[in-house]
Amino acid sequence: MLEEIEVLIELQEEDPAENLQPEIESQLKELEKQIADLQFRQMFTGEMDQRNAIVTIHPGAGGTESQDWAEMLMRMYLRYCENSGYNVETLDLQSGEEAGIKSVTLDVVGDYAYGYLKAEAGVHRLVRISPFDANKRRHTSFASVFVLPEIDDKIDIDINPVDLRIDTYRASGAGGQHVNKTDSAIRITHLPSGIVVQCQNERSQHKNKANAMKILAARLYKLKEEEQRKEQQKMEEQKKDIAWGSQIRSYIFHPYNLVKDHRSGYETSNTQAVMDGNLETFIREYLVQQS
Repeated sequence: MLEEIEVLIELQEEDPAENLQPEIESQLKELEKQIADLQFRQMFTGEMDQRNAIVTIHPGAGGTESQDWAEMLMRMYLRYCENSGYNVETLDLQSGEEAGIKSVTLDVVGDYAYGYLKAEAGVHRLVRISPFDANKRRHTSFASVFVLPEIDDKIDIDINPVDLRIDTYRASGAGGQHVNKTDSAIRITHLPSGIVVQCQNERSQHKNKANAMKILAARLYKLKEEEQRKEQQKMEEQKKDIAWGSQIRSYIFHPYNLVKDHRSGYETSNTQAVMDGNLETFIREYLVQQS
């Protein structure tokens, strides 16, 4: 493309009457975009950045209020993935009693899904007038987002069957609908680490077990990675980022509109766009800061 631009510039200089300026400017903008994208991709130096991502969302304390916020975050990430061309499968979804969700685990499939979404790991804070408060008071809610790289069979994660306790149970559905009549849901406990994973999305016990093992492998890999880096200051800072009470981003709907990332300092008043999945600038600003 650079050679084409040089040719256009030479032609323009040879014949000023030839109006090639709009085409030259268009080509330059496209070249700038390609260079910016290339520079941005160079920031993905992590071993797992190119992989698919497993995203888990949990509400904080606060019952229905926080569970509703967790569901809002789930919708936000589903919109982001749709806009980014990623495919998403819900591996496990636990609905709240009145509204919202108790937890959700999403399998995000696409190039650099983990590289991008790892920027979202941490605590997200919401400030709004609660729709569940008859007195219309302002409430603050928290939800945590965990992001893991999906691990394939080529990664050496030793899972000894002897170390596993596998329980089956009957899956539940919202409002009593679509409830499985057999014990197809799977819960796997990794005894040495104490890690517990579960999956109830599929009606097939075999598929639920396969998905649960995939989540377990990812969490064991993450645990192994954290153990290897525990002496490094960077790892200590990452642990602080995902601790309750140290939110990475605030979403304020009242008394004004603002979404602010506390790591990069980037903020916007267009809260609706953010909740509709427009997260590109937040992710880019965070990753640039980390590079």
